[in-house]
Formats: sequence, structure tokens, C-alpha cells
Amino acid sequence: MIAVVYSGSNNAGWRLSFKGRTVASFNTNAINPYFNDEKYITQILNKNINLIHHAEEIRRIYFYGAGASSDDLQQVIHNAFSGFFKFAKVTVGHDIEAAAIACCKNNPGIVSICASGSNAAWYDGKKVTPNNFGLGYILADEGSGNWLGRQLIKSFMSETMPLNLRKKFEGRYDADRKTLLEKVYRQKQPALFLSSFSDFYLDNRDDVYLQTIIKTGFGKLIDTCILPLQKQHPDMPVHFAGSVAFNFQDCLQENAESAGVKIAGIIKEPINNLLSYYSNKN
Repeated sequence: MIAVVYSGSNNAGWRLSFKGRTVASFNTNAINPYFNDEKYITQILNKNINLIHHAEEIRRIYFYGAGASSDDLQQVIHNAFSGFFKFAKVTVGHDIEAAAIACCKNNPGIVSICASGSNAAWYDGKKVTPNNFGLGYILADEGSGNWLGRQLIKSFMSETMPLNLRKKFEGRYDADRKTLLEKVYRQKQPALFLSSFSDFYLDNRDDVYLQTIIKTGFGKLIDTCILPLQKQHPDMPVHFAGSVAFNFQDCLQENAESAGVKIAGIIKEPINNLLSYYSNKN
């Protein structure tokens, strides 16, 4: 049996498979070594009945997630998983690697994640080339869910949000300036709070003001990450993965066309493609 795991900022998706047949499909809390230590990760594993039931049957685990970007951070996850899955060989990688495999399989291409956070990289068909993107929710994450959340909160508190939209925001969130600032600056993992406002954009997707913000974010993502990669690797296909890219793909396509970028494909969640890829290898 194999296990494939893809963790974003909000949750971790799991697929357990035996001889190409999906045995279990479920979510757990997100697993991010920037915020979670081995003890916390082990607690997540110990709370899930599917994992408890199948732990000794699993022989290969492929984990990819946000935050697993260096050897020491990957080791945190590797240690926790190895302690729980006694008979499994554990592979740990960054979420951009998962997106690359899910979008391109063994073919080269430019890959971008745009979900709770954002990132982009060149994939040569075997590995992702390291770069200076993916600086997180404070320094980067252009166009992502948490970037959209920041713009929404800022426009609400600065009173630049149109009145009709402001009323919808107040009615939905019952939020005031003090509460919003405390949640952004004082609570743990503020990126999760910021990205939660993606649903407001989705439910009001026809609003011109919100569309302008979305297009601005995608424009920043393309200018900052995609165009430099395309300059280095001309004529290579460009792929996107993630809920924000998928849910607002009409805006993304419009921005890409304006920038001369041809999008080869957009997928919402890498995990199903990852499962298919690794099922065929085992």
C-alpha cells in the first residue's frame, strides 16, 4: 500500500492506494514544518482512524507540502512519519515539486502554485530548479489567497471599498478594525486567516471591484515569477495548480494573454494526479 499526501496551508489531503485502487481518501490538519514540530505532527497521525488502521500496511509514503523547503524542515516530517509508519519508506518534498509532477509528469515545464500562497519554478522533467521565489505570506505570495485577503481587509479598514461591497462584508463577517488587526497581528498563523477571505471573492466573483483586485494579483504573479522563468526557458509550457488559479481561471487567462503567456493547463488540486503518478510507479 502507498500513501500520497499533499499539504497546503489549510489542510492536508491524503490518498491511500493498494494496487491502483484507492483505499481511503480524507483530509487532516495541515502539516507545515515551519509551524509544526514532530510531536504535533505525530498527534495528527494518531488522531486519524484511517491512518491507525492502515499504518502497518503502508510501504511507501510520498509527502509534499508548503514549508518543506529545506533538508532540516523535511527531516521534521520524515522523523514524525517514520516513527508512526514503521514499515514505510518516506519521501518528503516541497509543494512546488508536487505541482510540477502533477502538472507535467516527466516532461519539462514552468509550474506555478496559486492557492493559499503562491510560488513558481522551472521543472526539467525530473527535478525543480531552486530559485528566489516563494518568500511567503509577508514578503511575496503575489495573487494568492492570503494576498487577496490582505487587499480586502486593507480596503475595508481604509474605507476605499465600495459601499455595497462593504455592507456585504460587514454582514458576513461582523468584523471591526480592532478584531481584524488582532487576528492579523496577534494570532498564530495569520496566513490562514487572510486566505479564508478567498470565499468572499468567489461568492462575489461578478463584482468589478473584486475582479480588479484579482487581476492585479495575477498580474503581479505573472510579472514577478512567470515572465522571468519564461525568459530563461522560452517556448516551454506554463502550468498552474491551486484553488485560486482554478476558481478564477478566467481572470488568470486574461492576464496571461495580455502578458504573452500561453497557459498549458490549470488544475485545482495536485493530489489526484500525484496518486495516479505514484500508483503507476509501484
